[in-house]
Amino acid sequence: MITRALQSPIQARLFKGKAILLLGPRQSGKTTLMRCLEQDYEGRSIWMNCDNLPDREMLNGITSSQAPTLFPPGTLLLIDEAQRLENTGLSLKIITDSCPGIQMIASGSSAFELSDKIREPLTGRKVLMVLYPLSLGELGSHTDIAEVNRTLEARLIFGSYPDVVNQAGNELDVLSELVSDYLYKDVFLMHDIRKPDIVEKLLRALAHQIGQQVSYRELAGLLQVDKETVEKYIRLLEEAYVIFRLPSYASNLRNELKKSQKIYFVDNGVRNAVINQFNPLSLRNDTGMLWDNLMITERRKWNHYQGRRINTYFWRTSRQQEVDYIEETGGQLEAFEFKWRNAPGLKFNATFSQAYPEAGKSIIHKNNYWAFLPGPADP
Repeated sequence: MITRALQSPIQARLFKGKAILLLGPRQSGKTTLMRCLEQDYEGRSIWMNCDNLPDREMLNGITSSQAPTLFPPGTLLLIDEAQRLENTGLSLKIITDSCPGIQMIASGSSAFELSDKIREPLTGRKVLMVLYPLSLGELGSHTDIAEVNRTLEARLIFGSYPDVVNQAGNELDVLSELVSDYLYKDVFLMHDIRKPDIVEKLLRALAHQIGQQVSYRELAGLLQVDKETVEKYIRLLEEAYVIFRLPSYASNLRNELKKSQKIYFVDNGVRNAVINQFNPLSLRNDTGMLWDNLMITERRKWNHYQGRRINTYFWRTSRQQEVDYIEETGGQLEAFEFKWRNAPGLKFNATFSQAYPEAGKSIIHKNNYWAFLPGPADP
């Protein structure tokens, strides 16, 4: 069992008066994490799975007079697949308001399925947390740094979903099932997607543009749909934890790009499954793209698990000067460039360095990336 980085932060928030909502991609390990939390809790716990009709019907019809009898003080109430409820927010609000002294943890498979249903009913009563596929830090804590370094190419190619990591040698079958059975499920089931083939074509186009500026207009022309459709599908794919957007940073220079964005995949394996490309690095021409995607997603996981509130960007000018990744917090900038190999003479972008002399600057490569992902001991 690989200990998840969110386990301790969640345990630190137990019985503090707020419901904990655990979101994230399907198959990222939410149910397993909740089982671990249940196992570690020494008091009374109740498990409810909203995929099961009796549990779902009971929660759908719960009243403020029934709830305290069902869930007395000191109860750890775990509700899996909460998005299946007819009115998730109302049901969870009734329990939260009428059952003082309990702790509720509810999981949901994607942001638009669960958080949209609970935003208003649970205002001020909830803590949102996201569980991503396994991080390199979690893997390092489970084994050691040497083992993570040894399997780094596998993470670049096959990603870090728990079943992928736990079924080494069977990665292609696991990813194929994940993409065909789970990846689009949230989008297709919860929204009126009239052209699902467009979503798949859009993802393939985005998979080839990692680290590049994305133009909705160009994508619309490629897919022969309108720009608004592309915007809608990208938003839904982001809310389903398949992709995420990175905006551009601009402050000093007149030729900085101010409204551009890049799109990355939440998991490298999913990206490669979308284009059915699993060749080893020695036979690929996109290693740099894979390294960029892995580092940015890993940093994103680490920032979330550490509770860091930061703004993230990339930087580029009209003259093609570029910095891969920037973090801004409290008016301070930290800038990073990603290079798979530590080639002699690597230097940080001179134009950015001159424009932002006070910013921290680092080049991250396969020999020093643990300085960027502060170590397997931290989770």
